[in-house]
Amino acid sequence: MVARVQPLPEVGFPNGEQRPALGLGTWRFGEAADRRAEELASLRQALEMGWRVIDTAEMYGDGGAETLTGQALADAQRAGVPRGEFFVVSKALPEHAGAHALQAACEASLRRLQLDSIDLYLLHWRGGVPLAETVRGFEQLQRRGLIRMWGVSNFDLDDMCELGAAPGGKACATNQVYYSLSQRGVEHDLLPWQRVQQMPLMAYSPFDQGELVDHPRLRPVAERHRATPAQVALAWLLRQRGVMAIPKAGNALHLRHNWAAQQVRLTAEDLAELDHHFAPPTERQPLAVR
Repeated sequence: MVARVQPLPEVGFPNGEQRPALGLGTWRFGEAADRRAEELASLRQALEMGWRVIDTAEMYGDGGAETLTGQALADAQRAGVPRGEFFVVSKALPEHAGAHALQAACEASLRRLQLDSIDLYLLHWRGGVPLAETVRGFEQLQRRGLIRMWGVSNFDLDDMCELGAAPGGKACATNQVYYSLSQRGVEHDLLPWQRVQQMPLMAYSPFDQGELVDHPRLRPVAERHRATPAQVALAWLLRQRGVMAIPKAGNALHLRHNWAAQQVRLTAEDLAELDHHFAPPTERQPLAVR
């Protein structure tokens, strides 16, 4: 395993804030009572290891993932980690995207997270509420001090352009989408557009929900770096400018492996080999969603 060294990769947000390019996802957390203790232990271990970006949502486990995240964050703060070190991301469902409903949804998330404010609050995906109304709701939350930044998730380029044309829409801080070695469609238009806007892209499902964890096409590159195929897949994402990866890890071993991926330095030969097996897009593709 590659030893941890500094500096670790970071991404910049439109307000100039820098945060780690590697965060921890919590999808499927909080769904089953018999996994609760294991999931809470995993979150606590992650924070002890140094993970500082945590991504969750009101949808995950019907709020259960936020509750577990809140318990782990509270424990870490009692152990002496300042709140300002953590970057907490949560998401509202599209049925709560109206200006009034968004206030109630955010307040409920804050109670579960045991926080006074959410660092980055996202619309989970687009629904029937006009974007201008959702932006007004985000602005109200900012004025109340309940969120610091806001953004969206699962928005394609057309959606992002429409959002930018809405009053206040240019204040969007990020777009969280499905992006991995085998799902590279965003590279054709969405990712370049976000880079021009200096808006980071948050990449969920970086392992294709396990399909890349031991992919045979990744093994030769992994062997050259004394790494795992999963680490190669994650390292490939982390080298992308303006991209934050948010893999989920359910145990200490996966946490350590994902953390160590930050130190895998892919060579030009590696990248050419990966492009050969996982070709970049040559035309526009529908946004991948999971």
